[in-house]
Amino acid sequence: MTQPAPVTTAEPREPAGKAGGRPPLGLRADVRNLSLLGVLAVLIAIGGITRPDQFLDTSNLQLVLTQASVIGVVTVGMTFVITSGGIDLSVGAIVALASVWATTVATQEYGFAGILFTAVVVGLGCGLVNGVLIAYGGMVPFIATLAMLASARGLALQITDGKTQIVTVPSVLDLGVPDAYVLGIPPLVLVFAAVTVIGWLVLNRTTFGRRTVAVGGNAEAARLAGIDVRRQRLYLYLLSGLCCGIAAFLLIVLAGSGQNTNGNLYELDAIAAAIIGGTLLSGGRGTIAGSVLGVLVFTTITNIFALNNLQSDVQQIAKGAIIVAAVLVQRRTARDTAES
Repeated sequence: MTQPAPVTTAEPREPAGKAGGRPPLGLRADVRNLSLLGVLAVLIAIGGITRPDQFLDTSNLQLVLTQASVIGVVTVGMTFVITSGGIDLSVGAIVALASVWATTVATQEYGFAGILFTAVVVGLGCGLVNGVLIAYGGMVPFIATLAMLASARGLALQITDGKTQIVTVPSVLDLGVPDAYVLGIPPLVLVFAAVTVIGWLVLNRTTFGRRTVAVGGNAEAARLAGIDVRRQRLYLYLLSGLCCGIAAFLLIVLAGSGQNTNGNLYELDAIAAAIIGGTLLSGGRGTIAGSVLGVLVFTTITNIFALNNLQSDVQQIAKGAIIVAAVLVQRRTARDTAES
């Protein structure tokens, strides 16, 4: 008579982070965000030491947050795109095009609603073109968005003829004056905060966010799991365009004008902020909180350099060094994850 095979039981594995294991990804994200907060605290200390009367002044801190708001909204959209494994090099040009289209004389005749509506629609339109070319046209995101960058910049220059378009709508300009601040907080900062909260909820608490991460992690596996990868990518570039339209309106309020040079190098700043915040450049992992901290770090650096009358080329070198360091840390983290 055949004896039954003995039942074997596997030893339970140690949870990640115990007894020689690697820390879980959530813990690593928390540590990374705490590190960015530490960097931000150091920068604030440097600003307070070098220019105590200017840097720590309430009006200057409001200015830092206001300037961070415009690029911050763009970075939220960029975080979604990079998390999906894509890239958008056209965000700065879209901001420029949306800002000049929304400040034409014909558009300003429709007042506040006309300027806001035009900026958002232009942003969505550009995002739609990018999305269709990439998702359904099979174009590489780098090439498609690079083409949009050139086209949008050219169209913005054609609309303005190289001239600055001054905003004459009082209700738009009033949003940038201290009288419009809510408990000392500029309205632009409140919009940035709202976009950040909504972006965090969408990425971390919705099916859309989970699909975005899945597409970035392994597009083929996501397709086999029933996710419409092409449609998801289309939605993501639409989202990026929407954020650019909102940012364009905020820039109009901040500058009181529309120029074809608006949004210059926004694509680099947004990508850099997302990367140092912990969003994986190859896709599959993204963090809105980290991206926002990255924006604040870069904006604070810019402010400190300006207050200390340091040249912009030194500032760009410092930003480049930070980006390289962040990418090296990401590669080390990815290698540690693969080994664990």
